Amino acid sequence: MTTYPPINPRFPSLWHGGDYNPEQWPREIWDEDMAWMREAGANAATVGVFSWVSLEPEEGVFTFDWMDELMDLMHANGVHAILATPSAAPPAWMAKKYPEILRVGPDRVRRLHGNRVNYNWSSPVYREKVSEMAERLALRYGKHPALALWHVSNEYGGEDFSEGSRRAFIAWLRTRYEDDLDSLNQAYWSRFWGHTYTDWEQIEIPGQPYSETAIHGLNIDWRRFVNDQILDFYLHESAPLRRITPEIPVTTNMMGTYDIVDPWKWKDHVDVLSWDSYPGFTDHPVDTGDFVKIAFTHDMYRSLKGKPFLLIESTPVSSNWYATMRLKRPGVHKLEAMQAIAHGSEGVMYFQWRQSRGSQEKFHGAVVSHAGGPGTRTFEEVAEVGRELAGLSDLVGSCQKPEVAIIYDWENAWALRDSCGPILGDKGYFHTALKHYRGFW
Repeated sequence: MTTYPPINPRFPSLWHGGDYNPEQWPREIWDEDMAWMREAGANAATVGVFSWVSLEPEEGVFTFDWMDELMDLMHANGVHAILATPSAAPPAWMAKKYPEILRVGPDRVRRLHGNRVNYNWSSPVYREKVSEMAERLALRYGKHPALALWHVSNEYGGEDFSEGSRRAFIAWLRTRYEDDLDSLNQAYWSRFWGHTYTDWEQIEIPGQPYSETAIHGLNIDWRRFVNDQILDFYLHESAPLRRITPEIPVTTNMMGTYDIVDPWKWKDHVDVLSWDSYPGFTDHPVDTGDFVKIAFTHDMYRSLKGKPFLLIESTPVSSNWYATMRLKRPGVHKLEAMQAIAHGSEGVMYFQWRQSRGSQEKFHGAVVSHAGGPGTRTFEEVAEVGRELAGLSDLVGSCQKPEVAIIYDWENAWALRDSCGPILGDKGYFHTALKHYRGFW
């Protein structure tokens, strides 16, 4: 077993807690939450993920007073802060004033404000805004004793089909093929069906419903570009944090084997890999297949940097996007939490701490449900995990050396998925890798 430094040397413990959105609640609830966090053994909370409009309700008007009070309250109660930059949720006022920040879909229609992560990666305006917000947060809270980790944005993903992204894609292609259009045509075998390009400006973003789909090489290059584009956005957003608070580690939460973001290209740009795990447990109450999938992904995220990772999101009870919101059977939550620790996670974090009173995720599971906190089965099971983690501090930074390697490659997955043949539909790349992994599980 190899031992590595903790995520943050000032907090040498296994982390336990969840996403916390106190701006949605009256001030008196905050004190109740702090008391219940202590009771549940929660020592960390992710804050500010979707808080942009609460921090800047109108352009140039900043309201950090509530965050100031929250950070002080967390420190006083021994809860360290995983502070997020809020780019996943641009405010409505910004979208109205600067519509170019909004994403364009594959139908080439600009989206309206709403949902989340609905912004344009190539928008100079949005890049400027996220950089300014990150800098303000770093300057204001960089020295705060509660701050333990920067959480940059939330679940990066999606594609933008705007003209700005098309031009960025062409520039990327010109770099990749050394400004040699003949090399690109040769790589794409574009004479097939007469798809040869004679000018760089003829290249469009591939994809349904209206654009090119038949050039396999173009499809793969587009996926490579999108990953690079999102990574570049992340580097731009995190740059002020790195510059102002070099001593505070930085992460961004990833989504398992999510198709669009290739974490192998990101691993050197985060201090700790973190990911969000939401198994369904829907086909059977306790299906070993779900645990194999979780183990596969835990091991992959540990392997990315060859050291411990962080399970930064999970649900203590159920998720609201499955066909049915099956509750975990008694004891399954503890089993799932201990599995994460055994595979190298530095903690167990949840989305979210307190269940929302309304809107999209009001039925998503939480530590504190609509029924309340202490005394409910979910809360008591979370508190049991908290007690277990408190007694496992000797595992902080520990990492087993693997004896078997399984290769899982995003570019191979892209190539197989977009290939017209030898079979149509899902080629089963993930499940093939999983079958090989299961033999060693």
